[in-house]
Amino acid sequence: MSRAIALLAREGLVASRPGAGTFVAPRPARPSSGTADTSWQAVALGERVIDTAGLSPLADPPGLGFVAPDLPGPESGDEVISLASGYPHSSLMPVRALNTALGHAARLPGAWDRPPAAGIPALRAWFAREASPRVSPQDALITPGGQAAISAAFRAVLRPGDALLVESPTYPGALEAAQVAGLRVFPVPVDADGVVPELLADAFGRSGARAFYCQPAYHNPTGAVLSGGRREEVLAIARAAGAFVIEDDACRGLSHGPDAPPPLLDDDADGRVIYLTSLTKPVSPSMRVGAVIARGPVASRLRASVAVSDLFVARPLQEAALDLVTRPSWSRHLRELGRELGVRAAVLGDALRERLPGLEFAVPSGGVHLWARVTDAPDGDETPLVYRARRSGVVIMPGRPFFPAEPAGVFVRMTFSAAPSRESLIEAARRLTA
Repeated sequence: MSRAIALLAREGLVASRPGAGTFVAPRPARPSSGTADTSWQAVALGERVIDTAGLSPLADPPGLGFVAPDLPGPESGDEVISLASGYPHSSLMPVRALNTALGHAARLPGAWDRPPAAGIPALRAWFAREASPRVSPQDALITPGGQAAISAAFRAVLRPGDALLVESPTYPGALEAAQVAGLRVFPVPVDADGVVPELLADAFGRSGARAFYCQPAYHNPTGAVLSGGRREEVLAIARAAGAFVIEDDACRGLSHGPDAPPPLLDDDADGRVIYLTSLTKPVSPSMRVGAVIARGPVASRLRASVAVSDLFVARPLQEAALDLVTRPSWSRHLRELGRELGVRAAVLGDALRERLPGLEFAVPSGGVHLWARVTDAPDGDETPLVYRARRSGVVIMPGRPFFPAEPAGVFVRMTFSAAPSRESLIEAARRLTA
């Protein structure tokens, strides 16, 4: 009897009062069915920090997610195929290896102890080795994913009101981080070979910027790779401007061939490059483990920036990441993932060319994005196309949020990593013909 009463007490169903007995616990008050009056928040919050003027209402916040809550499901009733998410489908994740790594991490002595603020030494050493022989483990700082690394780099190098150069188009998450940091963003156009050096030099001269954010390998969204001849030019231009190059290398593990281009960090002789990387893209959306690599006084600022915003990354997650990437199965996973992504890119490209001649694009050699110019968009706006695609059961990203200034045309971004299969990519192209 006493055990039953104890169980009911733990569930909150009975309450014991010493000297009086045991009674049925009072029911918790139900929340009011009415809507709270939050109008006062308009005054307290003041002006909107993130300026979404000119950006598609389908991105919330612009480019970081893709939702269309006001749209019904596909008219056909079929399941929606997402060509919007840059994360891998569960069939592409190393789930078994992840489960094993998490199990090993949980059984380590001190698994739940506080880790060093900069990250566990062995994981820092692994990131340093993967990045470049020029850097040491002390140069690496563990972060909770790539987005946190971007924000930390911006805060460490720049102050509110400072100018930041970015590629145009570029990753919308970087634009959001820059806006939250109060930076003035200046676009620098990219073409099939990456950022255009002459325009980069001109932008440095006009803006007085002290940093340039770029993605030299498998650029998001265009998939471009910075050509060999431009690599030295970019670093030389930044050196002449006395500026940092913030290199976002989030897609390094997603090469479709045997070799990925070396990072700019590999050519950096004077600590000019701040290097950002992450395990999220090749592993899982929930593997929020990345790194910032920097040399010189800026490294101290980065450590302070990360400590203020994140303190440290959970030790079990760091230990699991280390276990995952130091086993022989890791290199095999990357090879198989790269091959599958390459096949998927070709399948989607062939299906789109056959069915949608109004799209112009190049199939990338790495990454997960296919960037297409819409040559026959009515009124020069991709938003109606995106809405119609959603009604047909396909989610694609509008191009507008990827541009820090006026778009250079009408574009959409389609990814081939989140779809369940190659066949679903062909089906997505078929639906888009509607």
